[in-house]
Amino acid sequence: QSMDSALHYIHNDSDLSTNSSFSPEEERKSKVQDVVPQALLDQYLSMTDPSRAQTVDTEIAKHCAYSLPGVALTLGRQNWHCLKDTYETLASDMQWKVRRTLAFSIHELAVILGDQLTAGDLVPVFNGFLKDLDEVRIGVLKHLHDFLKLLHVDKRREYLYQLQEFLVTDNSRNWRFRAELAEQLILLLDLYSARDIYDYLRPIAFSLCADKVSSVRWISYKLVSEMVKKLYMASTPTFVVDLMNELVEKFCRCHKWSGRQTFVFICQTISEDDCLPMDQFA
Repeated sequence: QSMDSALHYIHNDSDLSTNSSFSPEEERKSKVQDVVPQALLDQYLSMTDPSRAQTVDTEIAKHCAYSLPGVALTLGRQNWHCLKDTYETLASDMQWKVRRTLAFSIHELAVILGDQLTAGDLVPVFNGFLKDLDEVRIGVLKHLHDFLKLLHVDKRREYLYQLQEFLVTDNSRNWRFRAELAEQLILLLDLYSARDIYDYLRPIAFSLCADKVSSVRWISYKLVSEMVKKLYMASTPTFVVDLMNELVEKFCRCHKWSGRQTFVFICQTISEDDCLPMDQFA
């Protein structure tokens, strides 16, 4: 009984104000669900209140962002309307640590919400993270394949034009960012057609093969070899022939020894991974 009265007190707490354009009654209905006690959810949603962050705990928004996928999973996609406003508030939080936390989990949230809600509510947030600080961008980059594979083909193709932007970072010495890009591109080969791989992913792969950091280059050799394998298996043979001709022209005949060394390493990887029949390799 005392628990009920305490929950009733919390539930009717006047602090739970909102800046939405809905009337108070409509706003209340949009947050109502029957999975967990409503007072508990109201308490959680109130954590994004800026005054609470200043008076209670400056890290509270980050903790709220960290828990959000779990709350979404518990409530189910049918109750996403309860969390949508809070998610958008956190996604535009002034603290980059809050946005970074959401960036690292947006692919998990997409699985919970399904393709329709993802396309409508998560894709705009995802696009914002792509233009954010490197500390936030790395969150979406590390799970780029996991997120893009959940989108429809047409929507997925739109991101081909933006992949090049991952080569540019706030700090050029941040080589792990480029290494992660190479790792993700290997996974992305399965999501795109031979023409898209040749037109969009090939230039990025060649750029990574000439990176100043050897760790990035080694992953890139693997990327190019997988690209050769994928294009060889495609129905149009011209792509793989053009790619191999470009490898010879760009690296084998390079006037720098490092370029010629790159060619040897790529050949080694293609050979070891059986990416081509030996007569084609020869």
